[in-house]
Amino acid sequence: MKIGEVAELTGTSTKTIRFYEDTGLVPPPARTHGGHRDYGPETADRLRFIRRCQAAGMSLQEVRQILTVHDSGDSPCGHVRRVLSERLNQVRAQIAELVTLETHLETLLAHADQGQPTDHDNAGVCWILETEPTDTPAAL
Repeated sequence: MKIGEVAELTGTSTKTIRFYEDTGLVPPPARTHGGHRDYGPETADRLRFIRRCQAAGMSLQEVRQILTVHDSGDSPCGHVRRVLSERLNQVRAQIAELVTLETHLETLLAHADQGQPTDHDNAGVCWILETEPTDTPAAL
């Protein structure tokens, strides 16, 4: 297969495929007598796998580690499970941080709604951020 065919088949740009080759995520393909890349179906499978890893939030370094284990003949599933577990913990921590930020923003907006639009007394820049909110926002 030509690079354009692999790109279309996998939803990956030709530029990305070349990048993956350059960084070792995808092995270099065979070449035709004319010097063109000649990809086999295993390349499309590998590109789909990389996309699935990225959809799960994995970095290219993590993908590389998984593929290295696979390419050595071992099963990377135990490693994949650990990476996914770590990623899930990171996402849960991010969600907790976002919930805290959401509450803070709601509090600030409720505070802003209590003030006067022209209220600029004793504020260096903006009174909404420089004065303490007195009430918390109503539950949604």
